[in-house]
Amino acid sequence: MKKVLVALFVFVTLTVSQAFAYNLKSFSNDATIIAAMQLLEQNGEYDVFANLKRNAVKVKFGSLPYSNVYAANMYDNYGRRVIVINTTYKNAPVEQIACLIAHESCHVARKATLEEETTATSKEAACWTKLKQQNVVYPQTKLTKRLDKLAGLHIASADGNNYIGDKIASSSFYRAQFGLN
Repeated sequence: MKKVLVALFVFVTLTVSQAFAYNLKSFSNDATIIAAMQLLEQNGEYDVFANLKRNAVKVKFGSLPYSNVYAANMYDNYGRRVIVINTTYKNAPVEQIACLIAHESCHVARKATLEEETTATSKEAACWTKLKQQNVVYPQTKLTKRLDKLAGLHIASADGNNYIGDKIASSSFYRAQFGLN
């Protein structure tokens, strides 16, 4: 009886795991992006894939109009959504690329709102908090510093405040983008 239960448990576990497996190549052909997506999948970030699938989003590296932008959720010439990760970060650790994908997957509106940007940035911070390996020394790049700062705000927000939302709302860049001036 015990062997039957163990066999049944293994069968159900494998079946459920397969049910949640995504065809990552349907989102990107880039090996680095696929590795980042595998990391998200292994860590249970299924909402990222649900958003990408629901909106038929592709993910790639590319040039962005502003050098200070890490990634952007855009539309291609055919009206299809594409997440473009700045080529500057092509060699960034996959954990960091995964965080950028998680952030951009939250954008669904043609033009971001304060609420949507807060949700996306909070997701990015939560992913970094989860994915950052404690025994790894990450290169002290602009992206690493940003993620570390966001993770600190995310952790501090556990007391009921939304420090990420406050930071976005007080940013001159976002105030101009959202017409809050």
